[in-house]
Amino acid sequence: MLAQIQVTTGLLYGLGGLVVGVIGTIVLRKFIGVQIVTQSRRQAQDLLDKAQSEAQTLKKQAELDGLNELAKRRDTFEKETNAQRNEIKEIERRVTKREDNLDRKLDTLTTKEKYLDDLDAGVKKRETQLAGKQEELDALAVERKELLETSRQEQKQTLLRIANLSEDDAKRESLKAVERECQHEAGQLIRQITEKAEEEAKDNALKVTLQAIQRYASEHTANSTVNAIPIPSDDMKGRVIGREGRNIRAFEKATGVDVIVDDTPGVIVVSCFDPVRRAIASETMQKLLEDGRIHPTRIEEIAEQVGKEINERIVKFGKDACIEANIQGLHPKLSETMGRLYYRSSYGQNILRHSMEAAYLCQVIADELGLDGELARRCGFLHDIGKALDHEAEGGHPQIGMDFAKKFGEKEAVLNAIGGHHNDIPSTTPYTPIVMAADAISGARPGARRETLERYVKRLEQLEGIATDMKGVKDAYAIQAGREVRVIVDPESVDDTNCSYIARDIAKRVSDEMTFPGEIRITVLREMRTIDYAK
Repeated sequence: MLAQIQVTTGLLYGLGGLVVGVIGTIVLRKFIGVQIVTQSRRQAQDLLDKAQSEAQTLKKQAELDGLNELAKRRDTFEKETNAQRNEIKEIERRVTKREDNLDRKLDTLTTKEKYLDDLDAGVKKRETQLAGKQEELDALAVERKELLETSRQEQKQTLLRIANLSEDDAKRESLKAVERECQHEAGQLIRQITEKAEEEAKDNALKVTLQAIQRYASEHTANSTVNAIPIPSDDMKGRVIGREGRNIRAFEKATGVDVIVDDTPGVIVVSCFDPVRRAIASETMQKLLEDGRIHPTRIEEIAEQVGKEINERIVKFGKDACIEANIQGLHPKLSETMGRLYYRSSYGQNILRHSMEAAYLCQVIADELGLDGELARRCGFLHDIGKALDHEAEGGHPQIGMDFAKKFGEKEAVLNAIGGHHNDIPSTTPYTPIVMAADAISGARPGARRETLERYVKRLEQLEGIATDMKGVKDAYAIQAGREVRVIVDPESVDDTNCSYIARDIAKRVSDEMTFPGEIRITVLREMRTIDYAK
């Protein structure tokens, strides 16, 4: 029983302790929960305060960033605005400058138009005067005819009666008298008309020509094609010839030229009518001499390589010349043919440079005359294209060049300028005489061309010979490198009027019988001196 009571008491104590423990645990958990909730609220409040602080900081930073971005965009906008404003100002300046240029051109055109109107009025006035003079001449001719008829009858009767002449002799004497009278009057009329025409045309022609020459500046000498090739030593000649001449035969076969190896020290001469082949042969020989390996296979290899290089250079020379001369829309075949003129020379003047000079001069002259400068430039550039083909076709280079350019659709004005710049065909456009003038200017300027001494002396002797062949001429002297001939006539047999006839006849013979660049001036001098002595 006691044991049961003790067990029951123990159970009660255990159950009470368990209840107390549970209650304590509950109280402890509640207390801990309150502490946790309080701490969580405090942490939440701290986080909220921190978040609000960070939000304020981010807000301020965002505002600062926005202000900075706004300032940057404002600066960028102002810079772009200033740039556009400056660009607009530059455009306005250019437009203003262009307007000023147009105004000046308009003033120039107005002046030229006024000048042309004055010339037109002057021409009409001269036509009226000439018409009146023609009527006077017709009337004088009728009167002269009547007077001559009367004079002829009187002279006939007088000669037959006094001189005891036959009728045929009397006619001859009468005709001589009439011829002398008419020749004297005709000489005076020719001199008057010539002087008047020269006075009117000389100023304008001289102005245009001088302007064209002064506005163009070019080198005074031009490279000529190299024919003589220097060699390092005379021993090299044997290697060039080869065993039993096989090397020189292979070289001539590969290049199509003649090689002359003579006793001249240090030189091998290359000869060929085709300037391109001559250039290929010269460069091939130079490379062989530099390489030192000279045998038929090497010769063919170098010749083929140099031929390709020369053809590429020809195409490049043609394109560069078109660009420099500002020739647009030229057919590639014409451009390549013009490039071949780089290896062609005339009296030491490079034909390609001469064509470019003529093109520029043609444009200057055409602009001064109010014509199409671009078309004139094209005519001048292509006028000697036939010289690149004259060794391949029959005929003169003007006809060859005109036919070649016609195949590629060049205009009629260009074709006429090519074919007629040496008076081979009639001029149908004003551009042909412009090309003739530019061609003469380019060839006749000092230092442009050079002649051999023998040919130079022969030309001077021919000039003096033509002058001295004229009746009444005592002496003739070629001066200024053959650009002028001074003719001294006998004052007793030639009067002032006949001097005009002599100058004109000499000029005509020189033009017909001689070939020369530019022009030759004929000056006839007549001087009468009377000497006496007082004693």
